[in-house]
Amino acid sequence: MSEPLKIDIWSDVACPWCYIGKRRLESAIDRITERDGARPDVTIEYHSFELSPDTPVDFEGTATEFLAGHKRIPLEQARQMQQHVAALAAAEGVEFRTDDVRHTKTLKAHELLHLAKAHGKQYEMKERLLKAYFTDGRHVGHADELADLAAEVGLDREEVLEALNSGRFAGDVAADIAQARAYGINGVPFFVLDGRYGVSGAQDPAVFVQAIDEASRSVDKETADV
Repeated sequence: MSEPLKIDIWSDVACPWCYIGKRRLESAIDRITERDGARPDVTIEYHSFELSPDTPVDFEGTATEFLAGHKRIPLEQARQMQQHVAALAAAEGVEFRTDDVRHTKTLKAHELLHLAKAHGKQYEMKERLLKAYFTDGRHVGHADELADLAAEVGLDREEVLEALNSGRFAGDVAADIAQARAYGINGVPFFVLDGRYGVSGAQDPAVFVQAIDEASRSVDKETADV
């Protein structure tokens, strides 16, 4: 039996390209499944990365205003950028409702993802947080709101509140960010396959298919050599 291929993904909840990249990776896995008649044996783990760690939890203004200020560009240019990204997201089956987005600091959302990982629910939680932020207009910086979202994927609401209010997983978030720094990651999404193959950005599914094939061959060879 060969070992499953591990895919580690550094990502932020408030990152549109991370949502698009998630869908493109899923499309790549679907393509391999259709090609080979079986789903590739992969495990996926998300890691924390804050694109804008200085953002206030209760940011005053729209997501468009934040983008314009963050990139120091005119408001209309920021709006055009968002429209372009929203069109790309729509092509992947994701709806971005930019006017409804409530921009916030994502630290607590990352802490929640670590709690979800401990309960085997990280992938579902990641999807719910991305949809909550980009589509549903939910505030993913508040513990109460995060606890409600966590309950939707089967986590215990009271445990979530305790963990977020105590900062129990803050150290895990910091460790993820430190690992990203050690890898030289300064933007997300960033995908690491088998701990050695890096893919930067929301690449076309064909790029992910090639990367998974190459990394899988490496895993199979190492298993055979043992």
